Amino acid sequence: MSQAASSAESFPDIVRWDASRLSSAIHARDVSCREVMSAYLAHIDRFNPRINAIVSRRDSDELIREADQCDLELDQGRSRGWLHGIPQAIKDLSDARGLPTSMGSPLFVGQSAGSDSLMAARLRQAGALFIGKTNTPEFGLGSHTFNEVHGATRNPWQPALSAGGSSGGAAAALACRLLPVADGSDMMGSLRNPAAFNNVFGLRPSFGRVPMLSAGDNFGQQLSTAGPMARSVSDLSRLLSLQAGAHSSVPLSITDDPTLLLPPFETSVAGTRIGWIGDWEGYLAMEEGVLPLCEKALNVFQTLGCEIAPVTPGIDPDSLWSAWLVLRQWAVAGNLSSLWQDSRCRDALKPEACWEIERGVALSAMQVFEANRTRSRWYACLLELFERYDYLALPSAQVFPFPVEQRWPSEINGRTMDTYHRWTEVVIPGSMSGCPVISLPAGFNDNGLPMGVQLIGRHRAERAMLALAGAYEAAATGWIDALPDPMMTQGVL
Repeated sequence: MSQAASSAESFPDIVRWDASRLSSAIHARDVSCREVMSAYLAHIDRFNPRINAIVSRRDSDELIREADQCDLELDQGRSRGWLHGIPQAIKDLSDARGLPTSMGSPLFVGQSAGSDSLMAARLRQAGALFIGKTNTPEFGLGSHTFNEVHGATRNPWQPALSAGGSSGGAAAALACRLLPVADGSDMMGSLRNPAAFNNVFGLRPSFGRVPMLSAGDNFGQQLSTAGPMARSVSDLSRLLSLQAGAHSSVPLSITDDPTLLLPPFETSVAGTRIGWIGDWEGYLAMEEGVLPLCEKALNVFQTLGCEIAPVTPGIDPDSLWSAWLVLRQWAVAGNLSSLWQDSRCRDALKPEACWEIERGVALSAMQVFEANRTRSRWYACLLELFERYDYLALPSAQVFPFPVEQRWPSEINGRTMDTYHRWTEVVIPGSMSGCPVISLPAGFNDNGLPMGVQLIGRHRAERAMLALAGAYEAAATGWIDALPDPMMTQGVL
Protein backbone atom coordinates (compact mmCIF):
# COMPACT_ATOMS: atom_id res chain seq x y z
CA MET A 1 0.00 0.00 0.00
CA SER A 2 1.34 3.46 -0.89
CA GLN A 3 1.95 6.11 1.77
CA ALA A 4 -0.81 8.26 0.23
CA ALA A 5 -3.33 5.41 0.41
CA SER A 6 -2.24 4.51 3.94
CA SER A 7 -2.58 8.13 5.04
CA ALA A 8 -6.03 8.43 3.51
CA GLU A 9 -7.24 5.37 5.40
CA SER A 10 -5.69 6.46 8.70
CA PHE A 11 -7.04 10.01 8.47
CA PRO A 12 -10.86 9.78 8.32
CA ASP A 13 -12.79 12.17 6.10
CA ILE A 14 -14.10 14.28 8.99
CA VAL A 15 -10.63 15.12 10.30
CA ARG A 16 -9.27 15.68 6.79
CA TRP A 17 -11.87 18.32 5.97
CA ASP A 18 -10.82 21.88 6.61
CA ALA A 19 -12.90 23.91 9.06
CA SER A 20 -14.87 25.68 6.32
CA ARG A 21 -16.05 22.39 4.83
CA LEU A 22 -16.65 20.94 8.29
CA SER A 23 -18.75 23.94 9.31
CA SER A 24 -20.82 23.67 6.13
CA ALA A 25 -21.41 19.95 6.71
CA ILE A 26 -22.48 20.52 10.31
CA HIS A 27 -24.89 23.31 9.41
CA ALA A 28 -26.31 21.30 6.50
CA ARG A 29 -26.80 18.43 8.99
CA ASP A 30 -24.71 16.13 6.81
CA VAL A 31 -22.79 15.24 9.97
CA SER A 32 -23.71 15.78 13.60
CA CYS A 33 -21.58 17.59 16.15
CA ARG A 34 -21.47 14.30 18.09
CA GLU A 35 -20.02 12.53 15.03
CA VAL A 36 -17.44 15.26 14.60
CA MET A 37 -16.39 15.22 18.24
CA SER A 38 -16.24 11.43 18.33
CA ALA A 39 -14.11 11.29 15.19
CA TYR A 40 -11.67 13.89 16.48
CA LEU A 41 -11.32 12.38 19.94
CA ALA A 42 -10.64 8.93 18.47
CA HIS A 43 -8.08 10.40 16.08
CA ILE A 44 -6.40 12.33 18.90
CA ASP A 45 -6.28 9.22 21.09
CA ARG A 46 -4.59 7.38 18.25
CA PHE A 47 -1.98 9.93 17.20
CA ASN A 48 -1.44 12.48 19.95
CA PRO A 49 0.52 10.14 22.27
CA ARG A 50 3.21 10.08 19.58
CA ILE A 51 3.50 13.80 18.81
CA ASN A 52 2.25 15.38 22.08
CA ALA A 53 0.61 18.39 20.45
CA ILE A 54 -2.53 18.60 22.62
CA VAL A 55 -2.17 18.78 26.39
CA SER A 56 -4.60 19.14 29.32
CA ARG A 57 -7.11 17.04 27.40
CA ARG A 58 -10.65 17.19 28.81
CA ASP A 59 -12.90 14.22 29.62
CA SER A 60 -14.38 12.62 26.50
CA ASP A 61 -17.85 12.03 27.95
CA GLU A 62 -18.13 15.67 28.95
CA LEU A 63 -17.09 16.79 25.47
CA ILE A 64 -19.64 14.47 23.84
CA ARG A 65 -22.35 15.98 26.03
CA GLU A 66 -21.32 19.46 24.87
CA ALA A 67 -21.48 18.27 21.26
CA ASP A 68 -24.96 16.87 21.87
CA GLN A 69 -26.04 20.28 23.16
CA CYS A 70 -24.75 21.84 19.93
CA ASP A 71 -26.81 19.34 17.93
CA LEU A 72 -29.89 20.21 20.00
CA GLU A 73 -29.40 23.89 19.28
CA LEU A 74 -29.22 23.17 15.55
CA ASP A 75 -32.43 21.14 15.84
CA GLN A 76 -34.00 24.28 17.29
CA GLY A 77 -32.71 26.41 14.42
CA ARG A 78 -29.93 28.09 16.40
CA SER A 79 -26.25 28.27 15.51
CA ARG A 80 -23.55 29.87 17.63
CA GLY A 81 -21.48 30.70 14.56
CA TRP A 82 -18.89 29.42 12.11
CA LEU A 83 -17.20 27.11 14.66
CA HIS A 84 -20.46 25.67 16.01
CA GLY A 85 -19.62 22.28 17.55
CA ILE A 86 -16.08 22.22 16.15
CA PRO A 87 -13.28 20.97 18.46
CA GLN A 88 -10.63 23.52 19.31
CA ALA A 89 -7.60 23.63 21.61
CA ILE A 90 -6.17 26.94 22.81
CA LYS A 91 -2.44 27.63 22.94
CA ASP A 92 -1.24 27.14 26.51
CA LEU A 93 -0.19 30.77 26.87
CA SER A 94 -3.81 31.93 26.67
CA ASP A 95 -6.55 31.46 29.26
CA ALA A 96 -9.57 29.29 28.51
CA ARG A 97 -12.14 29.07 31.30
CA GLY A 98 -11.88 25.86 33.31
CA LEU A 99 -8.65 24.72 31.67
CA PRO A 100 -5.10 24.91 33.07
CA THR A 101 -2.82 27.67 31.84
CA SER A 102 0.59 26.25 32.70
CA MET A 103 2.51 28.26 30.07
CA GLY A 104 4.85 25.28 30.17
CA SER A 105 6.16 26.34 33.58
CA PRO A 106 6.32 24.17 36.71
CA LEU A 107 5.41 27.33 38.65
CA PHE A 108 1.87 27.27 37.24
CA VAL A 109 1.03 23.59 37.23
CA GLY A 110 -2.51 22.96 38.46
CA GLN A 111 -3.72 26.54 38.07
CA SER A 112 -6.93 26.76 36.03
CA ALA A 113 -8.31 29.87 34.36
CA GLY A 114 -11.43 31.40 35.82
CA SER A 115 -12.28 33.20 32.59
CA ASP A 116 -11.44 33.26 28.89
CA SER A 117 -8.88 35.48 27.27
CA LEU A 118 -10.42 37.87 24.77
CA MET A 119 -9.45 35.65 21.86
CA ALA A 120 -10.70 32.47 23.53
CA ALA A 121 -13.96 34.22 24.38
CA ARG A 122 -14.46 35.15 20.73
CA LEU A 123 -13.82 31.59 19.57
CA ARG A 124 -16.14 30.16 22.22
CA GLN A 125 -18.86 32.64 21.25
CA ALA A 126 -18.51 31.44 17.64
CA GLY A 127 -19.27 27.89 18.78
CA ALA A 128 -15.86 26.29 19.35
CA LEU A 129 -15.75 23.45 21.89
CA PHE A 130 -12.48 23.55 23.82
CA ILE A 131 -11.06 20.06 24.18
CA GLY A 132 -7.75 21.08 25.79
CA LYS A 133 -4.67 23.21 25.14
CA THR A 134 -1.86 23.09 22.59
CA ASN A 135 1.68 22.69 23.85
CA THR A 136 4.20 25.55 23.94
CA PRO A 137 7.72 26.13 25.27
CA GLU A 138 8.01 27.62 28.75
CA PHE A 139 6.47 31.12 28.61
CA GLY A 140 6.64 30.83 24.81
CA LEU A 141 10.40 31.48 24.84
CA GLY A 142 12.20 29.78 21.98
CA SER A 143 11.08 28.35 18.65
CA HIS A 144 11.22 24.76 19.87
CA THR A 145 8.25 23.39 21.83
CA PHE A 146 9.43 21.58 24.94
CA ASN A 147 8.92 22.16 28.66
CA GLU A 148 9.17 20.35 31.99
CA VAL A 149 5.40 20.20 32.45
CA HIS A 150 4.19 18.49 29.28
CA GLY A 151 7.39 17.45 27.51
CA ALA A 152 8.27 18.04 23.86
CA THR A 153 6.02 18.25 20.84
CA ARG A 154 7.28 16.16 17.95
CA ASN A 155 7.07 16.82 14.25
CA PRO A 156 4.34 14.78 12.51
CA TRP A 157 6.47 14.44 9.41
CA GLN A 158 9.39 12.96 11.35
CA PRO A 159 8.65 12.52 15.08
CA ALA A 160 12.34 12.44 16.01
CA LEU A 161 12.49 16.13 15.07
CA SER A 162 11.17 19.43 16.43
CA ALA A 163 7.75 20.85 15.57
CA GLY A 164 9.08 24.39 15.99
CA GLY A 165 7.52 26.94 18.29
CA SER A 166 6.27 28.59 20.19
CA SER A 167 2.98 27.58 18.53
CA GLY A 168 4.48 24.16 17.90
CA GLY A 169 1.62 22.23 19.48
CA ALA A 170 -0.89 24.11 17.34
CA ALA A 171 1.05 23.57 14.10
CA ALA A 172 1.69 19.87 14.77
CA ALA A 173 -1.97 19.34 15.67
CA LEU A 174 -2.98 20.89 12.34
CA ALA A 175 -0.51 18.81 10.34
CA CYS A 176 -1.66 15.60 12.01
CA ARG A 177 -5.35 16.57 11.62
CA LEU A 178 -5.96 16.69 15.38
CA LEU A 179 -7.57 20.13 14.90
CA PRO A 180 -9.17 21.79 11.86
CA VAL A 181 -7.83 25.27 12.76
CA ALA A 182 -5.65 26.57 15.57
CA ASP A 183 -4.86 29.82 17.34
CA GLY A 184 -1.32 30.90 17.99
CA SER A 185 0.73 33.94 18.91
CA ASP A 186 3.85 35.49 17.46
CA MET A 187 6.59 37.58 19.03
CA MET A 188 9.58 36.08 17.29
CA GLY A 189 8.09 34.02 14.49
CA SER A 190 5.90 31.79 16.64
CA LEU A 191 3.16 31.67 14.00
CA ARG A 192 5.64 31.35 11.14
CA ASN A 193 8.47 29.04 12.21
CA PRO A 194 6.14 26.19 13.31
CA ALA A 195 3.98 26.74 10.22
CA ALA A 196 7.10 26.17 8.10
CA PHE A 197 8.13 23.11 10.12
CA ASN A 198 4.68 21.52 9.71
CA ASN A 199 3.57 22.43 6.16
CA VAL A 200 0.68 24.67 7.24
CA PHE A 201 -0.26 28.35 6.99
CA GLY A 202 0.48 30.89 9.72
CA LEU A 203 -0.37 34.58 9.68
CA ARG A 204 1.07 37.23 11.95
CA PRO A 205 -1.47 40.08 11.63
CA SER A 206 -0.79 43.81 11.59
CA PHE A 207 -0.21 44.99 15.11
CA GLY A 208 -3.58 45.83 16.64
CA ARG A 209 -5.58 43.63 14.25
CA VAL A 210 -6.10 41.02 16.97
CA PRO A 211 -6.30 42.85 20.32
CA MET A 212 -4.69 41.22 23.34
CA LEU A 213 -5.84 42.27 26.79
CA SER A 214 -2.99 42.85 29.23
CA ALA A 215 -2.94 43.19 32.99
CA GLY A 216 -0.08 45.63 32.62
CA ASP A 217 1.10 47.56 29.55
CA ASN A 218 -1.44 48.37 26.82
CA PHE A 219 0.68 51.04 25.15
CA GLY A 220 4.43 50.36 25.15
CA GLN A 221 4.80 46.71 24.18
CA GLN A 222 4.08 46.17 20.50
CA LEU A 223 5.98 42.98 19.68
CA SER A 224 3.57 40.10 20.35
CA THR A 225 0.28 39.44 18.63
CA ALA A 226 -2.17 36.57 18.46
CA GLY A 227 -3.13 35.18 15.07
CA PRO A 228 -4.46 32.22 13.09
CA MET A 229 -2.97 28.98 11.80
CA ALA A 230 -4.72 26.72 9.32
CA ARG A 231 -4.40 24.18 6.54
CA SER A 232 -6.20 26.38 4.00
CA VAL A 233 -6.30 30.09 3.23
CA SER A 234 -10.08 30.12 3.55
CA ASP A 235 -9.81 28.81 7.12
CA LEU A 236 -6.96 31.20 7.86
CA SER A 237 -9.07 34.19 6.85
CA ARG A 238 -12.18 33.00 8.69
CA LEU A 239 -10.30 32.39 11.92
CA LEU A 240 -8.56 35.76 11.62
CA SER A 241 -11.94 37.42 11.16
CA LEU A 242 -13.14 35.84 14.43
CA GLN A 243 -10.00 36.87 16.31
CA ALA A 244 -9.94 40.41 14.93
CA GLY A 245 -11.95 43.48 15.91
CA ALA A 246 -11.29 46.46 18.13
CA HIS A 247 -11.78 46.27 21.89
CA SER A 248 -12.25 49.30 24.11
CA SER A 249 -9.65 48.07 26.60
CA VAL A 250 -6.97 47.90 23.90
CA PRO A 251 -6.60 51.50 22.70
CA LEU A 252 -4.28 50.68 19.79
CA SER A 253 -6.52 47.98 18.29
CA ILE A 254 -7.62 48.36 14.67
CA THR A 255 -11.23 49.46 14.18
CA ASP A 256 -11.75 47.97 10.69
CA ASP A 257 -14.75 45.67 10.21
CA PRO A 258 -13.38 42.11 10.62
CA THR A 259 -15.84 40.73 8.06
CA LEU A 260 -13.82 42.52 5.39
CA LEU A 261 -11.21 39.78 5.90
CA LEU A 262 -13.59 37.04 4.76
CA PRO A 263 -13.57 35.34 1.34
CA PRO A 264 -14.29 35.38 -1.52
CA PHE A 265 -11.08 37.08 -2.62
CA GLU A 266 -9.93 38.56 -5.88
CA THR A 267 -8.63 35.77 -8.12
CA SER A 268 -6.23 37.66 -10.37
CA VAL A 269 -2.85 38.51 -8.83
CA ALA A 270 -0.99 39.15 -12.10
CA GLY A 271 1.38 42.08 -11.84
CA THR A 272 1.97 41.68 -8.10
CA ARG A 273 5.57 42.68 -7.34
CA ILE A 274 7.53 40.57 -4.82
CA GLY A 275 10.99 41.54 -3.60
CA TRP A 276 13.10 38.52 -2.63
CA ILE A 277 15.40 39.33 0.31
CA GLY A 278 16.58 35.75 0.64
CA ASP A 279 19.54 35.53 3.03
CA TRP A 280 20.10 39.31 2.96
CA GLU A 281 23.25 39.02 0.82
CA GLY A 282 24.71 36.32 3.05
CA TYR A 283 24.05 38.06 6.35
CA LEU A 284 21.58 35.36 7.47
CA ALA A 285 23.06 31.89 7.91
CA MET A 286 21.00 29.29 6.04
CA GLU A 287 21.03 25.51 6.16
CA GLU A 288 21.77 23.99 2.79
CA GLY A 289 18.62 23.57 0.74
CA VAL A 290 16.49 26.27 2.38
CA LEU A 291 17.02 29.00 -0.22
CA PRO A 292 16.54 26.80 -3.33
CA LEU A 293 13.31 25.36 -1.91
CA CYS A 294 11.92 28.82 -1.17
CA GLU A 295 12.98 30.09 -4.60
CA LYS A 296 11.18 27.14 -6.17
CA ALA A 297 8.05 28.13 -4.23
CA LEU A 298 8.39 31.70 -5.49
CA ASN A 299 8.30 30.31 -9.02
CA VAL A 300 4.65 29.46 -8.33
CA PHE A 301 3.96 33.18 -8.10
CA GLN A 302 5.65 33.69 -11.46
CA THR A 303 3.26 31.21 -13.05
CA LEU A 304 0.46 33.44 -11.68
CA GLY A 305 1.90 36.48 -13.44
CA CYS A 306 3.69 37.97 -10.45
CA GLU A 307 7.03 39.70 -10.80
CA ILE A 308 9.90 38.46 -8.60
CA ALA A 309 13.10 40.46 -8.17
CA PRO A 310 16.00 40.34 -5.68
CA VAL A 311 16.16 43.22 -3.22
CA THR A 312 18.42 44.32 -0.37
CA PRO A 313 16.80 46.61 2.21
CA GLY A 314 18.66 49.83 2.95
CA ILE A 315 19.28 49.22 6.64
CA ASP A 316 22.04 47.42 8.51
CA PRO A 317 20.42 44.08 9.51
CA ASP A 318 22.67 43.74 12.54
CA SER A 319 21.36 47.04 13.91
CA LEU A 320 17.85 45.62 13.54
CA TRP A 321 18.89 42.52 15.48
CA SER A 322 20.48 44.61 18.25
CA ALA A 323 17.33 46.71 18.59
CA TRP A 324 15.25 43.54 18.66
CA LEU A 325 17.30 42.12 21.53
CA VAL A 326 16.70 45.25 23.60
CA LEU A 327 12.96 45.36 22.97
CA ARG A 328 12.49 41.64 23.54
CA GLN A 329 14.52 41.65 26.76
CA TRP A 330 12.59 44.70 27.96
CA ALA A 331 9.31 42.87 27.28
CA VAL A 332 10.34 39.55 28.83
CA ALA A 333 11.80 41.21 31.92
CA GLY A 334 8.65 43.27 32.33
CA ASN A 335 6.50 40.15 32.26
CA LEU A 336 8.68 37.76 34.28
CA SER A 337 11.04 39.77 36.52
CA SER A 338 8.77 39.35 39.56
CA LEU A 339 9.30 35.58 39.32
CA TRP A 340 13.03 35.97 38.80
CA GLN A 341 13.35 38.25 41.83
CA ASP A 342 11.75 35.59 44.04
CA SER A 343 14.53 33.13 44.89
CA ARG A 344 11.93 30.38 45.39
CA CYS A 345 10.80 30.77 41.78
CA ARG A 346 14.05 31.62 40.02
CA ASP A 347 15.44 28.09 40.13
CA ALA A 348 12.31 26.86 38.34
CA LEU A 349 12.83 29.18 35.36
CA LYS A 350 14.62 27.78 32.35
CA PRO A 351 18.07 29.28 31.65
CA GLU A 352 16.91 31.11 28.54
CA ALA A 353 14.24 32.94 30.55
CA CYS A 354 16.76 33.94 33.22
CA TRP A 355 19.14 35.22 30.52
CA GLU A 356 16.42 37.40 28.99
CA ILE A 357 15.34 38.79 32.38
CA GLU A 358 18.86 39.50 33.64
CA ARG A 359 19.65 41.49 30.52
CA GLY A 360 16.26 43.17 30.50
CA VAL A 361 16.40 44.53 34.04
CA ALA A 362 19.84 46.02 33.30
CA LEU A 363 18.58 48.10 30.36
CA SER A 364 18.42 51.87 30.53
CA ALA A 365 15.54 53.98 29.30
CA MET A 366 17.79 55.42 26.61
CA GLN A 367 18.62 51.96 25.28
CA VAL A 368 14.93 51.22 24.88
CA PHE A 369 14.38 54.62 23.25
CA GLU A 370 17.20 54.05 20.76
CA ALA A 371 15.91 50.57 19.95
CA ASN A 372 12.51 52.03 19.11
CA ARG A 373 14.21 54.64 16.92
CA THR A 374 15.90 51.84 14.98
CA ARG A 375 12.57 50.11 14.64
CA SER A 376 11.08 53.34 13.29
CA ARG A 377 13.90 53.63 10.75
CA TRP A 378 13.12 50.10 9.62
CA TYR A 379 9.47 51.01 9.07
CA ALA A 380 10.52 54.07 7.06
CA CYS A 381 12.76 51.79 4.99
CA LEU A 382 9.79 49.48 4.38
CA LEU A 383 7.62 52.35 3.19
CA GLU A 384 10.23 53.13 0.55
CA LEU A 385 10.43 49.48 -0.49
CA PHE A 386 6.64 49.24 -0.75
CA GLU A 387 6.75 51.94 -3.41
CA ARG A 388 8.56 49.41 -5.63
CA TYR A 389 7.23 46.11 -4.29
CA ASP A 390 3.89 44.89 -2.98
CA TYR A 391 5.48 42.23 -0.77
CA LEU A 392 8.90 41.30 0.56
CA ALA A 393 9.81 37.63 0.77
CA LEU A 394 12.18 35.66 2.99
CA PRO A 395 12.40 32.04 4.13
CA SER A 396 10.22 31.35 7.17
CA ALA A 397 13.11 29.56 8.90
CA GLN A 398 16.87 29.28 8.53
CA VAL A 399 17.02 25.55 9.26
CA PHE A 400 14.90 22.51 8.62
CA PRO A 401 13.38 20.69 11.63
CA PHE A 402 16.18 19.53 13.95
CA PRO A 403 16.43 16.73 16.58
CA VAL A 404 13.78 17.09 19.27
CA GLU A 405 16.35 16.53 22.04
CA GLN A 406 18.36 19.57 20.91
CA ARG A 407 17.46 22.75 22.84
CA TRP A 408 18.26 24.95 19.86
CA PRO A 409 20.58 24.93 16.82
CA SER A 410 23.96 26.19 18.02
CA GLU A 411 25.37 26.57 14.50
CA ILE A 412 24.11 26.88 10.95
CA ASN A 413 26.29 25.97 8.00
CA GLY A 414 29.43 26.39 10.10
CA ARG A 415 28.39 29.70 11.69
CA THR A 416 27.95 29.80 15.47
CA MET A 417 24.67 31.11 16.86
CA ASP A 418 25.47 33.42 19.79
CA THR A 419 22.04 33.29 21.47
CA TYR A 420 19.36 30.66 21.93
CA HIS A 421 17.21 32.37 19.28
CA ARG A 422 19.73 33.72 16.75
CA TRP A 423 18.89 30.80 14.48
CA THR A 424 15.46 32.39 13.88
CA GLU A 425 16.74 35.88 13.02
CA VAL A 426 15.03 35.66 9.63
CA VAL A 427 11.67 36.41 11.28
CA ILE A 428 12.85 39.67 12.90
CA PRO A 429 12.21 41.96 9.89
CA GLY A 430 8.55 40.94 10.00
CA SER A 431 8.23 41.12 13.77
CA MET A 432 9.78 44.58 13.93
CA SER A 433 7.65 45.92 11.08
CA GLY A 434 4.23 45.82 12.74
CA CYS A 435 2.98 44.73 9.30
CA PRO A 436 1.15 41.52 8.38
CA VAL A 437 3.41 38.55 7.61
CA ILE A 438 2.20 35.24 6.25
CA SER A 439 4.08 31.95 6.13
CA LEU A 440 3.19 29.78 3.14
CA PRO A 441 4.14 26.10 2.77
CA ALA A 442 7.13 25.97 0.42
CA GLY A 443 7.32 22.19 -0.01
CA PHE A 444 9.72 19.49 1.18
CA ASN A 445 13.42 18.84 0.78
CA ASP A 446 14.91 15.53 -0.37
CA ASN A 447 14.70 14.21 3.20
CA GLY A 448 10.96 14.89 3.38
CA LEU A 449 11.29 17.90 5.69
CA PRO A 450 8.96 20.89 5.22
CA MET A 451 9.89 24.54 4.84
CA GLY A 452 7.94 27.79 4.44
CA VAL A 453 8.36 31.13 2.74
CA GLN A 454 7.12 34.32 4.41
CA LEU A 455 5.70 37.45 2.81
CA ILE A 456 5.68 40.85 4.51
CA GLY A 457 2.91 43.15 3.30
CA ARG A 458 1.82 46.72 3.88
CA HIS A 459 0.30 47.61 7.24
CA ARG A 460 -3.36 46.52 7.43
CA ALA A 461 -3.21 44.87 3.99
CA GLU A 462 -4.31 41.43 5.21
CA ARG A 463 -7.12 41.07 2.68
CA ALA A 464 -4.84 41.56 -0.32
CA MET A 465 -2.29 39.24 1.30
CA LEU A 466 -4.93 36.53 1.77
CA ALA A 467 -6.02 36.89 -1.85
CA LEU A 468 -2.42 36.37 -3.00
CA ALA A 469 -2.03 33.41 -0.65
CA GLY A 470 -5.24 31.87 -1.97
CA ALA A 471 -3.98 32.09 -5.54
CA TYR A 472 -0.70 30.49 -4.43
CA GLU A 473 -2.58 27.72 -2.61
CA ALA A 474 -4.58 26.86 -5.72
CA ALA A 475 -1.42 26.66 -7.84
CA ALA A 476 0.92 24.89 -5.38
CA THR A 477 -0.88 21.56 -5.53
CA GLY A 478 2.20 19.37 -5.14
CA TRP A 479 2.65 19.70 -1.40
CA ILE A 480 0.02 21.77 0.43
CA ASP A 481 -2.47 18.88 0.81
CA ALA A 482 0.17 16.30 1.75
CA LEU A 483 -0.47 14.08 4.79
CA PRO A 484 2.12 12.79 7.26
CA ASP A 485 2.92 9.08 7.16
CA PRO A 486 0.62 7.48 9.78
CA MET A 487 3.17 4.74 10.43
CA MET A 488 5.51 7.43 11.80
CA THR A 489 2.95 9.32 13.85
CA GLN A 490 1.02 6.45 15.45
CA GLY A 491 1.83 5.02 18.88
CA VAL A 492 3.99 6.12 21.79
CA LEU A 493 7.74 6.57 21.54
